[in-house]
Amino acid sequence: MQTTSILIVEDEPEFVHAYREAITREADFRLVGAVPTLSEALALIAQTIPDVLVVDLGLPDGNGTELIRHAVRRRADCDALVVTVFGDDRHVIDAIEAGATGYLLKDSPPGELVRCIRELRAGGAPISPSIARRLLARIRAPAAAASGAPGTAASLLTERESEILRLVAKGLSFGDVAATLGISEHTVVAHVKNIYRKLSVHSRGEAVFEATQLGLLK
Repeated sequence: MQTTSILIVEDEPEFVHAYREAITREADFRLVGAVPTLSEALALIAQTIPDVLVVDLGLPDGNGTELIRHAVRRRADCDALVVTVFGDDRHVIDAIEAGATGYLLKDSPPGELVRCIRELRAGGAPISPSIARRLLARIRAPAAAASGAPGTAASLLTERESEILRLVAKGLSFGDVAATLGISEHTVVAHVKNIYRKLSVHSRGEAVFEATQLGLLK
């Protein structure tokens, strides 16, 4: 049976524990190490480069993109799966340009790691839905501007959805939002579900973050 060697580069113990458990449960995965710093990771790959790097970008002594760039230069078929809290354009584009072949946000379900590693090794490029949507929007924006198309980020949400999201962003509970707007809490929940779907997110915090990045909260 062919095995996939994997190196974890992550400085937060709870994530290291979760990744280690997920990887070691798979018979065809081999964990070659788990290190918390860029310098330790560089020292390890100086000896041998694994099939897959699972790497955070915000390391105590540097940026994970440096590790990705160094590893890919030495071994072109090395896959780098970024797992990070950074979902802004600059971090995403920098990581992809460095050679990352997958990009997940840390609020992705735990089971996603194994699935994404397998997808990488099969030639895929797993990306969190909200990141994928933003990349597509980034690609579409110049074409839309050139053609005079009216579509913008603001058109993603209805006026009522935007109103609810602004109140949620202020820390109001769904019940408080309902009372403020004079609607039922059930209606608020239904709107919130639509907001999550449109923004490709799964939590209140992620919805507020994504909407802020898109300029929807003003």
